[in-house]
Amino acid sequence: MNTIAVVLTEPERLELSRLELTPPGDEDVVVDIEWSGISTGTERLLYTGRMPPFPGMGYPLVPGYESVGRVALAGPASGRRVGERVFVPGARCYGEVRGLFGGAAQRVVVPGARVHPVEDSLGERAVLLALAATAYHTMAPEGVRLPELIVGHGVLGRLVARIAVALGAQPTVWERNPVRMDGAQGYAVIDPATDTRQDYRAIYDVSGDVGLLDTLIGRLAPGGEVVLAGFYHEPVSFAFPPAFMREARLRIAAEWREPDLPAVMALIRDGKLSLDGLITHRHPAPEAAQAYRTAFSDPTCLKMILDWGACS
Repeated sequence: MNTIAVVLTEPERLELSRLELTPPGDEDVVVDIEWSGISTGTERLLYTGRMPPFPGMGYPLVPGYESVGRVALAGPASGRRVGERVFVPGARCYGEVRGLFGGAAQRVVVPGARVHPVEDSLGERAVLLALAATAYHTMAPEGVRLPELIVGHGVLGRLVARIAVALGAQPTVWERNPVRMDGAQGYAVIDPATDTRQDYRAIYDVSGDVGLLDTLIGRLAPGGEVVLAGFYHEPVSFAFPPAFMREARLRIAAEWREPDLPAVMALIRDGKLSLDGLITHRHPAPEAAQAYRTAFSDPTCLKMILDWGACS
């Protein structure tokens, strides 16, 4: 059994390759992928070669952790059934080619316990579930403050804002790029230069900009918290005296955990969270090289997806 997959052979060198797949076992499923998303955070770092040391890092590799497809084969102990549409958060089934995160392929072999059934009605929007779960995870710990300020109105910032609204908050979002200021749903998007407020109790940064931390600490109320919800490839530092005077708290939100995805799916099912309007660009998978360049360079691109239906 083999597959066509996106392979990063080295930084900034991407190709479609046919790879042999690990034979499936009794607990595995074979999933024919319909769509996969391109992450402008971690995958950009893989593409440019700026990813910090990370488990499984190395080239060549198959990227991707935002895939959706149909179960084509289900092992007797997999817990899944043929024909189910499932979300696939990555795969490691390519032999000597690393799967980091391994979802950008026409077909994958993955343990049935790792995939998540999704409603057919979600269609291609189901590729957004990993980001939505990541956004939810920033607010999941017990007793945390919901965001009053969110920095960045890309796809992750929009999901953090939408989930915050669903949970009862009324956040403000900072965005400097005019082409990304539209699309708000129940919250305000403003240029930070117009904001004079300096008493935010919870600021969630999804920008990935290591140079912003001093600015954000300066906008905190006493005892306020900055949540780093982006991915930062450079050392993060801040001036101590302003943080000391505010008794500021710093929290780092990691990737989503298993309970986060069902929580997000419940919000979607109950009509409290919409994934509409977030996928802005699509390319057939054979045009993957162009799709990755566009995803990383076009500010109008919130989420790029690859359509694997064009591969044979």
